[in-house]
Amino acid sequence: MEENILVQEIQIREIEGLRIGSAQDNEAKTGVTVLLFDQGARVGVDVSGGGPASRETRLAEPLTADNPINAIVLSGGSAFGLGAADGVMHYLADRGIGYDTGFAKVPLVCQSCIYDLGVGRADVWPDAAMGYRACEDAEKNHPKCGDIGAGCGATVGKLYGMERASKAGLGIHAVKVGKLQMAAVVVVNALGDIFEANTGKKLAGLRTEDGSEFADTRQELYKISRQTELFTGNTTIGAIITNGEFSKAEMSKIASMARNGYARCINPVGTMADGDTIYAASIGGTKADINVAGTLAAEVMGEAIKKAVTKK
Repeated sequence: MEENILVQEIQIREIEGLRIGSAQDNEAKTGVTVLLFDQGARVGVDVSGGGPASRETRLAEPLTADNPINAIVLSGGSAFGLGAADGVMHYLADRGIGYDTGFAKVPLVCQSCIYDLGVGRADVWPDAAMGYRACEDAEKNHPKCGDIGAGCGATVGKLYGMERASKAGLGIHAVKVGKLQMAAVVVVNALGDIFEANTGKKLAGLRTEDGSEFADTRQELYKISRQTELFTGNTTIGAIITNGEFSKAEMSKIASMARNGYARCINPVGTMADGDTIYAASIGGTKADINVAGTLAAEVMGEAIKKAVTKK
């Protein structure tokens, strides 16, 4: 495919008002990645999964109050991991950050989790202390891709369970088109196989029984002749961040367009065994067309998915 010279890759830390940090338990294979918004963010959301473990996600819905969101938390631990947001809230409260209720400032924090209990230990999951450490790491603002933070226990290609799955992780990609900046942060923990968006090359996924090469999850799924219970420990969670100025409703539309990045890179995707969520945060005042922003969001999401499985 011809290179798009209008789209230039940048470092995600070049986006002003965003800081990213991670913390993890390498033995238990679980962790937290936090996105802190220094001036708050106008956040939308697209939830396409049937069983997303989430906290305060409704704050990102268009018909809720239009208050700035202070942080987005991505974590492992399934629903157990939702406690990590407590640590993020304490970190923000310690610094006087939050929505002023008149009696106290209450930090507004959205969170989504992946299921990683089958990778390391099922009795250890992200907690408030780990969430706090991820915020402290965000002070450095040197985020990395791969086997880190919320991606520590991420896997893909799990049609037949963990025995034939491939390791995945955390992916980050950022670009600019003129003054418009766009970034994606994603934890890839899908049922399906992972492909490069532009070439269709398989990057990770279901393994053959002897583990020597990739199998085809889609073809294996077609062999199932009756209703069956698929391995349900799958959730791809991510966030789009832009300096473009958009409303909550527009950010929700951009989040839904970013889901095209999932479709280009994950196959099968959006099954009843996947609990996928994408947040989209506006943290700047750059005027931009929503169609441009949504198209770009899908592109950066696809690149972030690639990095999640190749930079471990």
